[in-house]
Parts: sequence; structure tokens; C-alpha cells
Amino acid sequence: MIDKLRTSVIDALADIHDGATVMIGGFGGAGQPGELIDGLIALGARDLVIVNNNAGNGDTGLAALLKNGQVRKIICSFPRQADSHVFDALYRAGKLELELVPQGNLAERIRAAGAGIGGFFTPTGYGTDLAKGKETREIDGRMHVFESPIHADFALIKAEQGDRWGNLTYRKTARNFGPIMAMAATVSIASVHEVLDLGSIDPEHVITPGLFVQRIVQVPRTATGPAGFKAV
Repeated sequence: MIDKLRTSVIDALADIHDGATVMIGGFGGAGQPGELIDGLIALGARDLVIVNNNAGNGDTGLAALLKNGQVRKIICSFPRQADSHVFDALYRAGKLELELVPQGNLAERIRAAGAGIGGFFTPTGYGTDLAKGKETREIDGRMHVFESPIHADFALIKAEQGDRWGNLTYRKTARNFGPIMAMAATVSIASVHEVLDLGSIDPEHVITPGLFVQRIVQVPRTATGPAGFKAV
């Protein structure tokens, strides 16, 4: 019998090892798997490479992971904003590497990994520091930059509902990076607010098929999410 449910967050994350590349879903607080991030902090794995849209807010969630000294490098599109003081301090002190990727490129590089594509050409970034050292090519009279896929050992994502096979649905914009990250990682771990009986999710409503999910864990719904964002 296929049953991907885990009894606790720590059980779901137990084999995340030092030096792993970990994708973490979310766009700010929307879709950020706060309980899984807290579990990763408790687990203590270090020297991590984190792939996320941003670099944390305030002192909780992803920012807390950075502050705990567990991250060697972050690959993201939006590292700095008014409350990104943890990232800012670590980066200025030379304690954190940054690979800055335009947001559309980030999403497509992750999607390419999940689709088994060896890379793609895009005009985004051409003529800037982001294109240094990368292959370029003229296509239809416009210069393009070659971007490689981003693969991960693990993906931590937040979904709304799931079943024991790992089929997932999302709530509105919490869907953002989760589906493509689940496809791009060797092991995808999803937190869900509701575990439904097998077959009760309309197949037309499944966003991430269980094929791409190795573990799910149920977490309670809270009034606020990471960094004080309203739960979504």
C-alpha cells in the first residue's frame, strides 16, 4: 500500500544532510512552508544551498534558517527588502554566498530541471553582470543568454490538501513555486493542512500529482504564518 504520510515534521525531514541543495517554496509568506523550515532548523543540517524566491523576512522562517548559520549559499531573485536585515548582515560580512537570478529565469530554470530540459536561451540578463561567463547566442536578431536548470536534493513545499499518495492541491497564490519545485527535486516533502481520503480529490483539481511527491505531513492551520504574514 502506498502511504507517503509521515507522523511528524522531523520524521519527514530526517535525511536532509549537510551540504544538500534544498528548494523552499513561497513568495514572501504566501506558500512558505514555515513548519518545514522550523523543522529544518531543529534538524541542524548545515552548509546548505537554498533555492527560494527571496532571502527571508524579519527573524522567522527562512530568515531564521539563515541566522542560525545553516546556509552556505542562497539562489534567489529578490534578496533585499525593508525587513531582510538577516540576509543583509550575513552577505555584507561575507558569510553567505548569493546567486542572483531574475524571477522569470529562476522559475524557468527550476521548471527545466523538472521537465528534463538541458537548459534554455533567454534575452533576460544579456549585457549585464548576470550574463558573465555564460554562453550567448543571437536568435531572430536578438541576443540571448544560456541558462542551466536548477536541480535540488530536496524540495520543501506548502500545499492545502493532500492524500496518502501525495496528490496535492494549493490555495490561490500559495501555489507559486511549489509545483515546479516538486518536479525538480529528488525528494519532495509537502506540508498540508488537510489529509483527504484517497480518491476524494477530483483528478481535475490535482495540481501536483503524487508521482512528484515522496512525503507529506499534516500541519495545523494558524492565524499567522512566517514573519507575521496572514496564513494562506
